[in-house]
This record gives sequence, C-alpha cells and structure tokens, in this order.
Amino acid sequence: MALAVALWTSARYREAQLEVMRLETESGLIAPERRPARVVSKERLDEEARAAEAVVRQLTVPWASLIASIEQAATRDVAILQLQPDAEKRQLRLTAEARNRDVMFEYLRRLAAAKGLDQVHLVSHQVQREDPQRPIQFSVQAAMKDGR
Repeated sequence: MALAVALWTSARYREAQLEVMRLETESGLIAPERRPARVVSKERLDEEARAAEAVVRQLTVPWASLIASIEQAATRDVAILQLQPDAEKRQLRLTAEARNRDVMFEYLRRLAAAKGLDQVHLVSHQVQREDPQRPIQFSVQAAMKDGR
C-alpha cells in the first residue's frame, strides 16, 4: 500500500512540476523580463528620425505613376540614359538621348502631357559630336504629381 501511495505521490509531484514549468513559460511570454532602457543621445535620435523620414519619402515616390508617365512619352527615337528622382523635392531629373532636335522637342511635349508629371523643363542639351549620327543628349527636370 505504501508503495502505491509513493508512486501516486511521485506522479502527482511530476505533474505539478510540469504545470509550474508551463505557467512560468507562459508568464515569461506574456510579461518578459524588462531590460533597462539604453540611454540614447538626442542627436542620435534626431539622426535616426531624419533617416527614417528619408526612407518614408523614398517609399512614397509615386513609382507606378512615374514609370507610366515615362513609358507614355516613350518613342523609338529617344533613349533614356538616367532617371534621378528627388523624393524630398518631389522632382525628377531625366537624362536622355534623341536622334535630332525635333525628336527631342517632341519628346518634351509628350512628357509635359503625361499624367504623372508637371512643370517639365529642358535643363540642358548638347550635340554628341564624337558620334557620327550626332545625337543630342539632354536633361529634363519635372515635378512629380502625387499618384492619388
């Protein structure tokens, strides 16, 4: 009889230990031990806030609208060499190459008519004299409209 009571008590003790471990694990998940907060300088916080804001501005560039506008204006006679969006100023700088002056001006008209761009301006242009076909390399600046 004593052996049976000892086995039963041992089994209940083991169950109680498992229950205590389960409860400790659950309480650790619900309210983990808090570590002391790190002290961070105001300058460091300001720097991190500026970096986060820059990332948010970059992510809010209306990429779909911007690309659609550029594709809408595309022609076979113009090659886009570089796109430089400035998320902070909401501007786009585009460098391209056109077969001739008339093609360049037609492309500028098409960009100005595109839905996602506004205030399209020719910033600079230059005839590529070293190329036998004499294409014109040019830069355009435009304001990005919100994609809303």
